[in-house]
Amino acid sequence: MIKYKNKELKIEARVNDLLNRMTLKEKVGQLNQKLYGWNTYQKIGDSFQLTEKFKDEVNLREGMGALYGLFRADPWSRVSFKNGITAERSAEVANMIQQYVIENTRLGIPVLISEECPHGHQALKGTVFPTNLGVGSSWNPELYRKAMSQSATEIRSRGAHLALISLLDILRDPRWGRAEECFGEDPFHAAQMTRAAVKGLQGEDLNALKANNKVAAVMKHFCAQGACAGGLNAAPASIGERELREIHLPGAIAGIKAGALGIMAAYNEIDGIPCHANKYLLTDLLREEFDFKGIVMADGTAIDRLIELSGDYASAASLALSSGVDLSLWDNAFTKLETAVNNDNNLLKYINRAAAGVLKLKVQLGLFENPYTDENKAQKIFAASKNKEINLQLARESIVLLKNQDDLLPLTKDIKQIAVLGPNSNNLYNQLGDYTAPQQKGTGYTLLDGIKEILPQTAEIIHHEGCQIRGNAQTDIQAAVNTVKKADLAIIAVGGSSARNFDTNFDINGAAIVENQNTEMNCGEGVDLANLELEGQQLELIKAVKETGTKVIALITQGRPHAIPWIVENCEVILSAWYPGSEGGKAVAEIIFGDYNPSAKLAVSIPRSTAQLPVFYNKKKISSKYLDMENSPLYKFGYGLSYSNFEYSQLRIKDNIIKISELEAGKKVKIRFKIKNNSSIAGSEVIQLYIQGQQGSISRRVKELKGFKKVYLSAGEEKEMTFNLSKEELKIWNQNYQYAVEASKIKIFVGGDSENNLEAEILMS
Repeated sequence: MIKYKNKELKIEARVNDLLNRMTLKEKVGQLNQKLYGWNTYQKIGDSFQLTEKFKDEVNLREGMGALYGLFRADPWSRVSFKNGITAERSAEVANMIQQYVIENTRLGIPVLISEECPHGHQALKGTVFPTNLGVGSSWNPELYRKAMSQSATEIRSRGAHLALISLLDILRDPRWGRAEECFGEDPFHAAQMTRAAVKGLQGEDLNALKANNKVAAVMKHFCAQGACAGGLNAAPASIGERELREIHLPGAIAGIKAGALGIMAAYNEIDGIPCHANKYLLTDLLREEFDFKGIVMADGTAIDRLIELSGDYASAASLALSSGVDLSLWDNAFTKLETAVNNDNNLLKYINRAAAGVLKLKVQLGLFENPYTDENKAQKIFAASKNKEINLQLARESIVLLKNQDDLLPLTKDIKQIAVLGPNSNNLYNQLGDYTAPQQKGTGYTLLDGIKEILPQTAEIIHHEGCQIRGNAQTDIQAAVNTVKKADLAIIAVGGSSARNFDTNFDINGAAIVENQNTEMNCGEGVDLANLELEGQQLELIKAVKETGTKVIALITQGRPHAIPWIVENCEVILSAWYPGSEGGKAVAEIIFGDYNPSAKLAVSIPRSTAQLPVFYNKKKISSKYLDMENSPLYKFGYGLSYSNFEYSQLRIKDNIIKISELEAGKKVKIRFKIKNNSSIAGSEVIQLYIQGQQGSISRRVKELKGFKKVYLSAGEEKEMTFNLSKEELKIWNQNYQYAVEASKIKIFVGGDSENNLEAEILMS
């Protein structure tokens, strides 16, 4: 048997054998991901056929390294249920792709099929989970792992292998349109979610990856894209080495330790160096210091942008490849790699390294033994009832109760008349987020759907949108006010929308171009804001309803935190739903009417005003204050209400004086305390542990999250809880940029948010 096809041999031996058989052209072909997947097939009647464009690409490259977005469906790709590939037919088309590549190339190397999975697979019938800000607000990594495991099963059953997933961006400026793709503003919290996602997608080891229900995770974006200047997409990240290491790298490190097999470079630059040309970032840190063994994928057309530095495509390709990029995405530059080698023969070693990485991943996925997918598998998986259950639970745990004046919630179901108003009250797409495929009619729950299902038929539900997200078109606030006069109470759903439509214009990389008021989209990739106040007539709608004396439950459905000081001051109840996915409307209704006790906590601070930014909790100590506004956020990181009342007590530390040598030897700081549910309602509480370092070689942040647990307590139940702090949680990047424990005083804070805490202290010497 040919060595590279022999599954009994070690991966390295198989890859080396294959590399030695390949021509330069074939190796370069493995590094190109030039073609859009939706251009590889054509639907004719009820049949699919491969396009000449696809066949030409395979023949031109003498193979195909990876194919992006075979199943992508959205307004940019122009793919819908009319012309796209449904779940049931996906494996059939994937097998056609594989068969052509294998049978029409000299070495028969299978192709990697890469798919977007920011909050579920962006494909027809793909499960749409809450976006990452909602996932972060759940503070439940284990539940998120289950959700991503479900996504992996869906993706692999269709015949795809790579999940491109936003995991690494830390939200430092919520004006950024891609805020919804971040887990929040804290690196420790985001790192736990990243680890869960990788484990869910890939499983525990490579054997799980070959089991045909797992996919390789490609973590986006490396690095510091969330620190974009001015909140503008792809803008420079004006940060230093310490900020990079303390805030923006922990997620990547956690993902690598969890086994992530792919990472995507970011569009931005750091200290004048674009990430795709940053050898220190992609090689010195990622591969050598962090021991990353997977592939580095470029972001869409990003390598072509390096022409500003290099002057031409071949030089741009050489720069990216030698810096550490392995696999292109749609760019022209990597198609010129043969020319680049002619200019610099030293580039051959980088081509061999990159090609080896791509081939290794194909071996790890078992594609040489089993390149084809069971064409009956997807239908069974998408029919499984557990799919919606996980999605619904994640939606429930993602919705934050911010205000509940006089315990107005939960409402009783014997309510006679209720008004459901606002632009986000009955628009499914407005609660799904960016990177979402078209949805079939009757899929998912809007707020109105959820309330109709939960209330008895005797209740009168009066609905009116009142206004739109943006602009003044289709605004009829007076009609909405008239409906309120017939109701006992009003629920007003406002906020934002990342819903693309088929009239949207797009940049070359798929980012939306929103230049006028003809779209409701005010969030998502390419849609940045200068002002975080609600757009259009939304605030005017709420004010008009409040003038009637009606009590208002404000539901803010959003992809970024909006500045809502008037709403906080004047509305009785405020709920934040961070694009809660297709089951979101049902989850919100369950919370409003008491079928579910809210447990979510903010993963990002909500500002009082755009003028406050930045407003994250883990800042450095500042004594100065604004003259015209408080420094503090409107709602702080970690905050969230419940229908239960939790009380913390008896915080104690066994050894509050500890030697550094003991920590280095494995000793941990054991922190004990009690938590009690002082209410008649069972509920879950997110317990949070923070530290504050003092008397060290560098100035420390006012607080740093170092532990959290979600615990369920029955009515009246009390539990003793324990946290263990190891040297890893107590290390810092000291004055000499060494990651180590140093002599210092550490304050310990334990509680239900980032401010109201029990306190203790330890000394490290």
